[in-house]
Amino acid sequence: MTGSDGQPSFTLAYVPGVTPGKWARTWHERSPEVPLHLVQVTAAEAVGLVRAGDADAVLLRLPTDREGLHAIPLYTETTVVVVPKDHVATTVEEVSVDDLADELVLHPLDDTLDWERPPGRPAMERPATTADAIQLVAAGVGLLIVPQSLARLHHRRDLTYRPIAGVPQSRVALSWLEDETTDLMEQFIGIVRGRTVNSTRGRPPAPAQAKRKRPEGDGKKATTRKPTGGNRQPRSGAPKGAKRGKPRRRS
Repeated sequence: MTGSDGQPSFTLAYVPGVTPGKWARTWHERSPEVPLHLVQVTAAEAVGLVRAGDADAVLLRLPTDREGLHAIPLYTETTVVVVPKDHVATTVEEVSVDDLADELVLHPLDDTLDWERPPGRPAMERPATTADAIQLVAAGVGLLIVPQSLARLHHRRDLTYRPIAGVPQSRVALSWLEDETTDLMEQFIGIVRGRTVNSTRGRPPAPAQAKRKRPEGDGKKATTRKPTGGNRQPRSGAPKGAKRGKPRRRS
């Protein structure tokens, strides 16, 4: 994107729980002359912000509507169940789906996991947001299954969480418009993929160097050219065909 002063800049949107800080620091180290603007958005707003041109790219969770968009999966999050600190689930290292069969499990409208409904017993109404569901868990109304980053984001002293097996996992991806893969976009892709600063990906190829003349004595066998014209004499200086022997005495 280009700022109001005509200078290039890069705007990155991200959904709650995703932490782009380490990539932003790398960007500032490599391209301090190009400002990087971070914008936090809701999961519902993420794709629309990129399509409207208000952000160059967005860090979001899959699945999402990817029509007209590129999406590079970056990592998969651990799924956890958020429970009160005195809940029986805190006595185990990992919870199973069967452990929640008799539990009321909340299903917020902004749920990011790819399922029709969570395990356990459904609540009569769905909370509007994950933040609202966290409040209900704290009130003892039910439990909540979310990606671990969201459990950390909404941390409370009276709540904790445990990993849960047998449920979908959230994948975080970098997404941008298919026809907007600019040089700055390529640069950010390189950063999130861990390319080094010396990587040639996305850079113009270096001009081909002219072939240098091979210096003499480079280890290749030299080719002796035959002289043209004149009679060639042996290296010893003797006439061709002469026999070697003792010199004859003169009388």
